[in-house]
Amino acid sequence: MRHFEAEMNDLKKRLLEMSDYVQEMIKTTIDGLVKRDSKMFDTVFGLEKEVNIQEIIIDDKCLKLMALNQPVGADLRFITSAVKISTDLERMGDEAVNISEMALDLIGYPELKPLIDIPKMSDIVQQMVSDSIKAFNTNDVELAHTVLDKDGEVDELNNKVMADLKVFMIKSSEPETIQRAVNLMFIARSIERIGDHATNISEDVIFMVNGKDVRHHKSTGKI
Repeated sequence: MRHFEAEMNDLKKRLLEMSDYVQEMIKTTIDGLVKRDSKMFDTVFGLEKEVNIQEIIIDDKCLKLMALNQPVGADLRFITSAVKISTDLERMGDEAVNISEMALDLIGYPELKPLIDIPKMSDIVQQMVSDSIKAFNTNDVELAHTVLDKDGEVDELNNKVMADLKVFMIKSSEPETIQRAVNLMFIARSIERIGDHATNISEDVIFMVNGKDVRHHKSTGKI
């Protein structure tokens, strides 16, 4: 039993380390976009490798814990949630890489428009990611519900960004302008997806703690 507990603690520690890498990737890629600093994206690309390695290790640990210990109840929910959380974290890292690649192309051209709503979206999403991981670490169901509540704010900002950029595309016939607008659309969409993954993690926390599946429930996810 002591060995099982030690392995469970190590699994949780690895998930938290993985989340640290991902949060740094998200923050760095948005800072690089706003500051138009191409060197910052090198950090994002480097951290992606660490995130991918951690996902493989975590998945392997989860499989071995289930196969060798046949856990039930809360322990089984923790392990199955850990598998899903590591996948969401890895996909957040992928979205941060996507943003970096789009931003690298963008900063080669003059700024299309001042970035206002995209940084706002990013601030909310970064808080969602941070809170979802904190909720996981502390088994805080109420904090997990606050993450679900913020998803609508991100969606509204994303819709506003898309509408504004479509206006630029309609008014301009220049290919460069259209391409910059498209890149910004992809960036906004990636930020919105990161928020979705934070929501997934929060739903997993609620399931892990309470045994309730709140996927596909609107607002706070409360049944």
